[in-house]
Amino acid sequence: MIELIKNRSDIGAGTRGADMGIDAMEIAAINRGDDYFNRHHYVDVKTHNETIYNKFTSSFAKRIEHVYQQCERVCMSVSNAYRQGNFPIVLSGDHSSALGTIAGIRHAHPGKTIGVIWLDAHADIHSPYTSPSGNVHGMPLAAALKLDNLNHKVNEVEEDVKWYWERMKSLGGTSSALDPKHLIYFGLRDYEDAELQLINEKGIVHHPVSYVREKGIQQVVQDALQQLSACDVLYISFDVDSMDCDEVSYGTGTPVPTGFYAEEIIQIFDAFLSSNKITCIEFAEINPLLDNKGNQMAETAFQVLAHISASLEK
Repeated sequence: MIELIKNRSDIGAGTRGADMGIDAMEIAAINRGDDYFNRHHYVDVKTHNETIYNKFTSSFAKRIEHVYQQCERVCMSVSNAYRQGNFPIVLSGDHSSALGTIAGIRHAHPGKTIGVIWLDAHADIHSPYTSPSGNVHGMPLAAALKLDNLNHKVNEVEEDVKWYWERMKSLGGTSSALDPKHLIYFGLRDYEDAELQLINEKGIVHHPVSYVREKGIQQVVQDALQQLSACDVLYISFDVDSMDCDEVSYGTGTPVPTGFYAEEIIQIFDAFLSSNKITCIEFAEINPLLDNKGNQMAETAFQVLAHISASLEK
């Protein structure tokens, strides 16, 4: 059974509004005459969104103490869903909570090998030592991989931030970190030099949109599944900015042109789901306040959500 984990937190982002993304998707369902959100069991994760008003915050990891607590909550929600025999679909505000999702998978599957498919325009592999913005939604993969990237350090990080960063890296238990060879990017096209150098140093595979189109979605997904064949469970993290903002909508915090079309995202999901190894999916970064086409981003995201849910329920 699908369990929706509604995580309306947006404190890891640099732009407010992603906390409204889930509600925008629910409106999209209502406008389609679809009772999707009444048909599926869900849990609401408490947030710390009020901390956006805090005057004093670290420049290199903004609100990290609250992002850490949010990731803890998401971790336990995901782990509980597994314990009850459900398939967790995490609906998040900003993408920092993906660390909590990965940690929840680890917590529920101790000793299991996890593979991550990251559909995103951005690498999200900064640490407080390298981040130019200090927005923690750019750091979840560095924490999951337990990488500080000190070879490209540019920030002198405060001691309290270091403490929370170490806690974030150990979230989900004492099991080993995500292995770089078990992470694959789809749609990556906007990143800083420190991130790209780390990706290259660790040999992390990234498939640009042009490559996926040239080789074909089915073939690229099959190659990815082969690379992840040693993994026991697979997780797909879908940031809506992986889609082409000019084609779909600017309703996301950091839109980037030349991304995937919605139909391609659905085809990528279908190809991965056919492997029967996907055990968790996440949607993130829908921001209706920035949508230049009404509620188009949430409507598109809901189209994807409804399609994959129907596939899972067959």
